[in-house]
Amino acid sequence: MATSGITAYSVKTKTKNVPMINPTIDVKSGRYIATGADAAGNKMAAIMSKATAEGHIASGAAKKGSGW
Repeated sequence: MATSGITAYSVKTKTKNVPMINPTIDVKSGRYIATGADAAGNKMAAIMSKATAEGHIASGAAKKGSGW
């Protein structure tokens, strides 16, 4: 899967709204966390609401991880 609609802040490059490649959405402690990487291979994570997470999964932009 190429670039999705999920974006996150890259701590390493200090840039905002970096597209996440191949995101997986996990549920940990009641929080919905998308994990993936940017184009350079740096790991990224973004916390989102349940509605946003389900919307990304339904559209095919992300896949379900553990905890569902």
